[in-house]
Amino acid sequence: MITTMHATTASAVSNRLAAMRRSSGANTFTRVLTLIIVADDLTGAEHGINAANGASREHPCRIIAVVPEGGNGPASIDAEIRVGGDAGLSEVVILQPKGEPAGAVDTLVMPLLLPDAPIVVWWTGEPPAEPSRDPLGAMAQRRITDATASADPLATLRALAPGYVPGDTDLAWSRVTLWRGLLAATLDEPPHEPILAARVTGARNRPSVYMLAAWLADSFGVPVEIDVEDSKAVTRVELERERGPITLRRTPGASVAILSRPGRIDQRINLVERALADCLTEELRRLDADETYGRVLTRGLPLVVPAEVRS
Repeated sequence: MITTMHATTASAVSNRLAAMRRSSGANTFTRVLTLIIVADDLTGAEHGINAANGASREHPCRIIAVVPEGGNGPASIDAEIRVGGDAGLSEVVILQPKGEPAGAVDTLVMPLLLPDAPIVVWWTGEPPAEPSRDPLGAMAQRRITDATASADPLATLRALAPGYVPGDTDLAWSRVTLWRGLLAATLDEPPHEPILAARVTGARNRPSVYMLAAWLADSFGVPVEIDVEDSKAVTRVELERERGPITLRRTPGASVAILSRPGRIDQRINLVERALADCLTEELRRLDADETYGRVLTRGLPLVVPAEVRS
C-alpha cells in the first residue's frame, strides 16, 4: 500500500502512517529500530531503501528516508508512505522537505520515530565530516556512513577519522569482514610466526582496501603497502613471515579465493563480494560502539603506505 502526500506536515504524515498500519494489519508487526536514511537525491534514497528492505528480514524497522531539497522557495514537505507488501518487513516514509524545513530535518523526523526504540542514521551519499555533530546524527545510537559512495572516497574516509566518536562506522569496514575473518582464522594455525610485512591489493582509492590494510597495520604493527589492480574490491592479501608468505587471493569478479601457505596444498575458500544489504545487516546487529573500527580508522589508517599503480 502506497500513499503520496503533497505540501503536508510531519504530524499529518505520522497520522496517515498510523491509519495505514491499522487498515493493513501492520500493527501486529514488531519494529526493533528506526533507520533514518539521508540521501542526496531520490535515486540514492531508493538504493538505500532496497538495501534496508533486505536487512529488514533480520531487523524489522521503520525506515525514514530524507531527501532535503533546500533552496529559497516556499517551505513545504512532500511525502510517500509505504506499508505492507510494498515495504517488505519494514514500513517506509520518504520525506522531501523544501525550503526552510530542509534545514531542520531533526525536528521533521521526530513525530515519526518509533517510541523507546534505537535510532540509526545512514548517509548513503556524501556524509558530514563529523556525523555525531549532525542534527540527525546527534539523535542516533549508531551513525553509518558509506565513503565509497562519495565523490572522493579515500579523502572522505580519511576526513572521518578526526571527528570519530564511539557509535560511528563506515560500510567500508563491513565490506571486508569476511577477509578479516579468514585471515584471523589462518593465523590461529601453527606455526605462530610473527608477521614481518603485509601487502593488500585491490581497486584504486577503494575505502575497503585501505580499511583492511589499516586493520593489518594496527593489529601487527608492521608496514602495510597497497597495490592497485583493475577491480572493484580487495583482490589479494600477502602476509610475509620468516618461512614464507601467506597469500589469500581472489580473481576480480570471482566468488572463490585461493589460500596459499608454505608447505601446504592451496585451499579454495568461498569469498563472495558482499552485497550492500549484507553490510547493512551486519552493522544493524550491534548498537554499541565498534571499538576495533574506531582504532583502525584513527590509528591504523595513517600507517598505511599509499597505493602505487601496478606495472
